[in-house]
Order: sequence, then C-alpha cells, then structure tokens
Amino acid sequence: MHILLIEPYYGGSHRVWVDGYVQHTSHEISLLTMPAQFWKWRMQGGAVTLARLYREHQYSPDMILISDMCDVSTFSALTADLTGNVPVALYFHESQLTYPQNSRQFHGWRYGFTNYVSALAADHVYFNSSYHMTAFFENLPHMLKHFGDFNELGSIETIREKSSLLSLGLDLKCYDRFETDQKKPDLPPLILWNHRWEEEKNPTTFFNALYRLMDENIPFRVAITGENVRQQPEEFEQARGRLGERLVQYGFIDDFEDYARLLWQSDFVISASYQEFFGGAMAEAIYCECIPIMPDRLNYPNLIPQEVHQSCLYPTDKSLYYLLKAHLTKDISIKTPPLRDYIAKFDWSVIAPLYDATFEDLVK
Repeated sequence: MHILLIEPYYGGSHRVWVDGYVQHTSHEISLLTMPAQFWKWRMQGGAVTLARLYREHQYSPDMILISDMCDVSTFSALTADLTGNVPVALYFHESQLTYPQNSRQFHGWRYGFTNYVSALAADHVYFNSSYHMTAFFENLPHMLKHFGDFNELGSIETIREKSSLLSLGLDLKCYDRFETDQKKPDLPPLILWNHRWEEEKNPTTFFNALYRLMDENIPFRVAITGENVRQQPEEFEQARGRLGERLVQYGFIDDFEDYARLLWQSDFVISASYQEFFGGAMAEAIYCECIPIMPDRLNYPNLIPQEVHQSCLYPTDKSLYYLLKAHLTKDISIKTPPLRDYIAKFDWSVIAPLYDATFEDLVK
C-alpha cells in the first residue's frame, strides 16, 4: 500500500514520529513536508502550500496520513479533484483545544478551531493517547459554545464516531546498546529533567522541590537537559547558580549516544508538566530504568502499571517534594525492570504493525 504522509512541521517530536514510522512500516511511504518553524503560519497557511506541492508532484497514494498541524479542510478543498476518492487520516500529536497558552500567546480559539474543522474534514481521526482523545472531546463543546449561534454541537458526535486511539510509536530499542552504562551506586542519586524549557512544563515546581531537599542536606545530583526555546529562561539560570556542584549536566544534548548514556545513568526522571499529550521523553527514560516521579494527571498514569501509581504519581505540585524525598531516603523502593517491560509496548516493533493493519482496514 502507498501512503502519503504529510507533515507541515517536520521537526522535533513530529519528525521523530515520521521517521520512525517510515523506518519500521511494511508499506511504501512518500513524504510531503515543510520546515519546523512558524507553527502558527503552518496551521493557517501551510495547507495552501501543501496543496500546491501535491499537484506539482502528482502523487497517487492509496491513503493520506496528515498531522494535526495542517488545516485538512483547506487541503482537501484545494485538491478535491485529485484526492476526492483517497481516504484522509488525521493524526493528533497535540491539539490546540487544550494546549496551554503561555504569557506570550493570546490567540484564543483560532487554532483549536482549525483542529476542529480538520477533524470534521478527515475520513478518520487518530489520537496518540486515550487521555488526549478524552480531553479533546471534553473541551470541544466549550469552544463551540463560545460562539454566538449555530454552534453545531451535533458535529461532535460525527467526529467521535470516526475517532480512535493509535498510540505514539517510539524507537526504544535503540537505547539497548547503551545499557551497560548503568547507574553509579557509589555516587548520590542522579535526578533527570529532560523536557522543553517552557512554562507549561512547570520547571518552577521542580526546582522548588530540589531547593527544599538541598536545605535538608539530602544528597543528590541533577541533570537538566531538554530544548531551550526561550532567550532568557530565568528560573533555569537561577537553578544553575543554586545547584552548584550538584549539577552534572545543563543544556540540550545534541549527540544521541551521550543522551542515551545519561538516561541509563540516571536514577530518577521527573515531570511537573501541565501539558503533555503522551509523554515520549518520560517513556524513553522509563525504558532506560529511571524511576519516574510524575504528576497524577495528563497521560502519565497510562505510562506505568497500576500497582506503582502510588509510588510514582503525586497528586499536587507541593507533594512532588515529599514523594521525591521518600525515594531519595529509601522510604520508597521499587524495581525498574517491570516498568521497562510495561513501556516496551510502545516500541515501533510493536506499534508499526498495528499502524499498518489499521491503515489497511481504512483503505478497504
């Protein structure tokens, strides 16, 4: 089967997902992509460019798989004479209906509405996690009721009937060859932060927990990675000064081998995020046998077995400190191999055949 995979924002986690599926699928895949920049313009105008490129390249796929960064309704309208009989599947990595708007963004419902009409225009809609799908349908009525009349609330059920879960695929096995770089029990435990340096990742809660542990002279080391997308990340610079010799890594790691080794050497991986539609960075660290300490919200409960929820999930931001302290002082102790086995189901070796079979059914 020939699949055309359209990605208007070919970078970061979107690119990792595209490349991972291309590498592991049994189908033929052609790519139609745009650079990963100006995300708002990609959602507003990218479909016009993609429609033009579709015509220029004269594609003839059996189906089109397209990411949520594209306005599917516009793309389909501009290529209707060529794609009218081609099934179009929309894949939601994230949705603007529930994506937190930080202090630099005041775009209201504009991009959430693009996600809505894209879902209406697609033949089938896939979400990368059950949490994401639930959140989308819980928030869609709030957006539609915001408008004055003709809210079209009945369209929600139309979208729901053609929606399903199709979990994110991750290249977890690529970490296996670095497994020998294990934890160092003769050193203080290593705590890992591997998220974007953004407000919705809630770094302040993370750093405040570390400062309290420092005040109590509890030994630990810290590795702060993740992409810095801000010019002046003040709370990170402050942490760099206060953590001092405890800080063993500060900043994004370009080299995959170095990053993989860091994951295997870390003892704990922490999240305090307010926004996460799947949690790929946490999943990768769990696979490398880091003990996850995460808020009891978003998709995090779905990344670990039910029996360790109490040991790994904290209910409020203030309780991160207490749960992390309990682990550092050995009041809580859990084994990591079962967590690794649980997360391994998201490896592409498992997920790609599921994608292939799902898309074959869509084309029938």
